[in-house]
Amino acid sequence: MSEQTKYDRRRFLGAAAMTIAASELAMIGFANAKPRRINSDDAATIKHGSNKSFETIKQINAGVLNVGYAEAGPADGPVVILLHGWPYDIHSFVDVTPLLVAAGYRVIIPYQRGYGTTRFLSSETLRNGQQSVFAVDTIALMDALGIKKASIAGFDWGARTANIIAALWPERSKSMVSVSGYLIGNQESNKMPLPPNAEFQWWYQYYFATERGRIGYEKYRSDFAKLIWKIASPKWDFDDNTFNRSAASFDNPDHVNIVIHNYRWRLSLANGEAKYDELEKRLAQGPIITVPSITLEGDANGAPHPDPSLYAKKFSGKYSHRLIKGGVGHNLPQEAPKAFADAIIEADSYVE
Repeated sequence: MSEQTKYDRRRFLGAAAMTIAASELAMIGFANAKPRRINSDDAATIKHGSNKSFETIKQINAGVLNVGYAEAGPADGPVVILLHGWPYDIHSFVDVTPLLVAAGYRVIIPYQRGYGTTRFLSSETLRNGQQSVFAVDTIALMDALGIKKASIAGFDWGARTANIIAALWPERSKSMVSVSGYLIGNQESNKMPLPPNAEFQWWYQYYFATERGRIGYEKYRSDFAKLIWKIASPKWDFDDNTFNRSAASFDNPDHVNIVIHNYRWRLSLANGEAKYDELEKRLAQGPIITVPSITLEGDANGAPHPDPSLYAKKFSGKYSHRLIKGGVGHNLPQEAPKAFADAIIEADSYVE
């Protein structure tokens, strides 16, 4: 090898090392960047309900999925990942997103498996809805996007996923915001009967346990979702356009299988995948969440939800709870977007 070749090789390797180091430092910088508060002028110009959709849906292979996701905000901003639940979709955050962008965030909103444009890469993959897989999906998405650490926030299934990431992957979670608090489940405890009134609130879980329920949800999924919206948010006066915008995501070919498996798995009526057994064992122990966290609850949440006093001890880091008033139901991010965005920014301010 000539001296010139050796020199060129050393120069190339040195430049590559510097590029990698700079990239890693940038990622650390993004994770540690501090968002700014949403001032009254910003909030006034971002009118609740005026944001109809996301400009572009991107696609990326991540884990077992090709994930559809919306993205907004500066590429070098601190990252926040927003996670929806059932039967909702990414449009629950359509008014939250511009508020967070105004605060300097890079916002990522993925369609969960079984929703929107997210698809399985293989027809052989089990259409699995057990609780741990949604967290695994989110970590895989972060890896695919080169995101080392993010603020994680969600409601319903998304809140449970945020809880799991914060509990099992605290190194990937800068802070955590969840509606209805601590929702990590346990199959054994789910075998224990609840008082009749509490069981009544879970009527759809028992409906889905039957083949009649699976066929019924397949046939009437839009009507079913609209009924859940009305029950879970009895004071939310949403219109048909708002509902139909989200209902379109339920046409995903895997939607019914994911939903049915999720609820049957909870009742131990369907098996999960063995490769997630260790994660589920850890989750069954009710792991403590150590990352800075804020939990939220609407004052008119018609969906089953635990009392905040029952889960406060599950948070050992800096933590607070907020009751959002004004007839706010289960879909809190869409019904009270500023309260949700403010909670994310405040939870990030807890980070030392």
